[in-house]
Parts: sequence; C-alpha cells; structure tokens
Amino acid sequence: MSQVSFEIKASDGKARTGVIRTTRGDIRTPAFMPVGTAATVKAMMPESVAATGADILLGNTYHLMLRPTAERVARLGGLHKFMNWSGPILTDSGGFQVMSLAELRKLTERGVTFKSHIDGSRHEITPERSMEIQALLGSDIVMCFDECPALPASRDRIAESMELSMRWAKRSKEAFGDRPGHALFGIQQGGLERDLRQQSAEALREIGFDGYAVGGLAVGEGQAAMFDCLDYAPDQLPEDKPRYLMGVGKPDDIVGAVARGIDMMDCVLPSRSGRTGQVFTRLGVLNIKNARHADDPRPLDENCSCPACSNYSRAYLHHVFRSQEIISSMLLTWHNLHYFQDIMAGMRGAIAAGTFAAWQADFHATRAQGDIDPL
Repeated sequence: MSQVSFEIKASDGKARTGVIRTTRGDIRTPAFMPVGTAATVKAMMPESVAATGADILLGNTYHLMLRPTAERVARLGGLHKFMNWSGPILTDSGGFQVMSLAELRKLTERGVTFKSHIDGSRHEITPERSMEIQALLGSDIVMCFDECPALPASRDRIAESMELSMRWAKRSKEAFGDRPGHALFGIQQGGLERDLRQQSAEALREIGFDGYAVGGLAVGEGQAAMFDCLDYAPDQLPEDKPRYLMGVGKPDDIVGAVARGIDMMDCVLPSRSGRTGQVFTRLGVLNIKNARHADDPRPLDENCSCPACSNYSRAYLHHVFRSQEIISSMLLTWHNLHYFQDIMAGMRGAIAAGTFAAWQADFHATRAQGDIDPL
C-alpha cells in the first residue's frame, strides 16, 4: 500500500474537488503546485509559500541531480529537511528538462545521456536512475521517467515517443518497488492524437499507478489545441485517481483544465512573472514597470489580502522594480502565488456548492474588464 489516497468530495460537471492524503499532510484539489526547481521557490521563504495557501511544492529531478546532487540531499536528511518544507513534495522525472535544457542529448531504449547545461559534465538518466534519484530526494509523489517531444511533431514521432514512454513507465514501476508513504504517478503521452492517448492510457492502467498525469501538453500547441485534447484525455484515465496536468499554466488555462476534469497543476509562471514585473489580478494582467503606476497610491488589487496589496502601493512596487530591489521579486511573487491559490480555493468552493459554471462565467467576465483606469 502506498498510504497515499484520493477522495473525491464533490463534482460539478467534469470538475471535481477532493483531497489527496499523504503522510505529510492533505492536498486539497484542485491543487496548484508552486515550482521549487532547485529546492526553493525563487524569492520566497517556505513559510511564505505556505501562507499563500499552497499544500504541496514541486521539485525538479534534473536540476537537483546536477546541483547539489541527490546523494548530497539524502546525506543531509532529504529534500523536505534540506529546504525546510514539511508538507508534501512532488518531484518530476527529469525527462522534460533533458529535452528542453540539456546539450548533446542521446536517446536510446536504455535512457538518455546528456551534457549538463551548467558545466558540460556527462550524465545519464534511465527509468531506474530517475527512481533512485527521487528516492534519495525523498519526495512524496514520484513521477515516471518519460520522453516528451516538442510539438508540432509528426504522428510517427509522437507514436514512437509514447510507446517508449510506456516501456519506461513499466520499468519505472518495477524500479520504484514497495515504498510505503510514497506514491508513483504514470504519465500519459500521445500528443494531440486521440487514439495514441487512448493507447497510452490503457498501457498505464495495465501497469497500475497511484495517480496519472496528462503529459506532453503546454509544449507549443496553443490553448485551443490543448483544450481540445483535454476534452477527452482526462476521461481516458481512471476516475478514482488524481489527474495531473503538467506545466500549466496561465489562470484561464488552469480554470479550463479543471472544467475538463484535472485535479493538479504546476507552473513557473506566477513566480517567474513576479520577478519580471508581470502581475496577475482578478482584472487581468498588469506590468508594474509601466510609467502609469509611478504616482498611483492604490494597491495592485483592492480585494487581495497578500502583503503586497495590504501594505504597499503600486507607486512603491513600481519604484522598487525599477530600482532592481530584491523586495520587488519577493512581493510580486508572493502576490502572484496568492492569486493563483485564490483561484484554486474559489474553484474548490464553487464545485462543492454546485455553482462552478457561474463561478467560471464570473471569473472570465471580471478578467475581461481589464485593469483599473489610470489616475
């Protein structure tokens, strides 16, 4: 037994709300996971991330295996202790980062060999090594090692990649073994091809996992194509297990994914955008570096309770961003993560109340208003 369980508390259409129970705490779904790539959510203290409402963080296998190394993290007590986060952690498998970051990668049936983007050193990740790294890190939710081609790609390339990923999924499950208190998620592939997605789902079901991810999306196909795929892909996966959409996304991507049956998401967008001055609010997106904010005493969002909105004006946030002060990244990242968690809480409440369609309509209508008028 994994000792990780999933309970659906309510459904409204395809949207579901529930809880994933782990030995390190409950994860309320739909859940958004802030990304702590290198054992930190950039510009945030762990307790600050928790204060935004996050129940779980994501750590990155590729980055952590290169620096400081999984072996070092294990010697120092595991990833939770190392980064001072007591709640659940999900680690990705490293497959996507090898595709997008590594130099001179070579793909074989065994796995992937590549040169580090940091120092050019040579490394190999196989399904077995990915499971070993994630065990050393001590993450609560482990992802299978998979191969993810960038889109667009030919059908033959997508089919070949999916079939390889399914063979790797079987090897990942065998290498994962019996680890009470830890869960293993499989990853559906197949690009935008419905029949290939179905084949992938059937292969994953036969192997058997604690949860299932929809992989291979948000890799250049556009929102319309992604939503077309999500209209059927989650339904191909077991209904009684968590469904995780990897690498998504913008606020309207997240809401659309939940409407189509997704339970978990992650994305670097709220933290990365905070560092570049892009701010997400109920009224859409604003850029704090724009001159219109220089004399504005109002908050980013008068209905937001985060520290940036409660204690600082747009004028101040504009000033510290323009001055390249570190507090700018801290406050804007906190605000963005708080806003993303507010979206998740709003959806959980609406699904439980059976009012998700009305909540969704209001969400889109409010964002369509655009930012408040300049003074």
